[in-house]
Amino acid sequence: MCKKMKAVVKDKPGKGAVLKEVDIPNCGPEQVLVEVESTSICGTDLHIYEWNNWAQQNIKVPQIMGHELAGKVIEKGERVENVEIGDFISAETHIPCGHCYQCKTGKRHICNDMKILGVHTDGVFAKYAVINKVDVWENDDSIPPEFASLQEPMGNAIDTISAGNVAGKNILITGAGPVGLLAIAVARAFGAAIIIVSEINDYRKELAEKMGADIVVDPTSSNLENVVMDNTNGIGVDFAAEMSGNENALKHSLKSITPGGSMAVLGLPDGSVDLNLTDDVVFKGIDLHGITGRKMFNTWYTAKRLLKEELVDLSPLITHTFSLEDFEKGMKLMEEGNCGKIILKP
Repeated sequence: MCKKMKAVVKDKPGKGAVLKEVDIPNCGPEQVLVEVESTSICGTDLHIYEWNNWAQQNIKVPQIMGHELAGKVIEKGERVENVEIGDFISAETHIPCGHCYQCKTGKRHICNDMKILGVHTDGVFAKYAVINKVDVWENDDSIPPEFASLQEPMGNAIDTISAGNVAGKNILITGAGPVGLLAIAVARAFGAAIIIVSEINDYRKELAEKMGADIVVDPTSSNLENVVMDNTNGIGVDFAAEMSGNENALKHSLKSITPGGSMAVLGLPDGSVDLNLTDDVVFKGIDLHGITGRKMFNTWYTAKRLLKEELVDLSPLITHTFSLEDFEKGMKLMEEGNCGKIILKP
């Protein structure tokens, strides 16, 4: 094997990234070296590419981008157990410390000293990548690499929808970005009754229908609360999943929930938001859940089962596939919002 590889690198502050030749990473004693078969672009990657405020505070350049992957183990460190050369794996992107209170009480996904693959370490937009053994997830060989690389964002959707115990319930999902679209498929697999989706982007409205939404609403042209009430016999939804980070979506979601219902929030507003907690949460007895990402590894078991048993079909979600050399095309589509998930092939 040669000692060099091509990788997408955030090489300097400011907008953009470059494809360049870099050294193949060394595999440490508690790491595996993976030959990447499929990787996908996340909104976090777009933030790094665009160099927004969050990226400026968290990214140290130069750094290889990317964190969603599937591939084969080609080398393993001396202290790596239960993983063999040739195993087909994906990776949890949270790198927990293993020592803090959260880690020792079953909450590694909210570790107090969390590092993130592709944010605090070199990522996976490359031919090869190193993964810490604590984050290795062995895939079922029957799952296509493209689907396997989507388990990380799918896990966010699973945790969000799981918070609502949605079987037999009417639900609202605000925001049909990639994770919102995954949430539709997960909710359908979990047995939700009526799935109402709020989205303003025409391209993503069509994708929402393909992923299993019963009703898709454009809140800029229709009154979301009225649509919800009209389709739930005036009761409201039992559960709302806020995936957009939009303040108005958050407010309208709360008003659309029936008293005693629940809400999970995954979308990240740019700053603080102004909510009527008294009327819309306290007096309605609403349960609020903050979702920070996948649980290690409860969520992954669920994703694996859903994909292995073909209870969800991710085909409509994958709208574009590019070579690593054409990553800029993927970033442009992400900026425009005219895409679902974009796969990169090293």
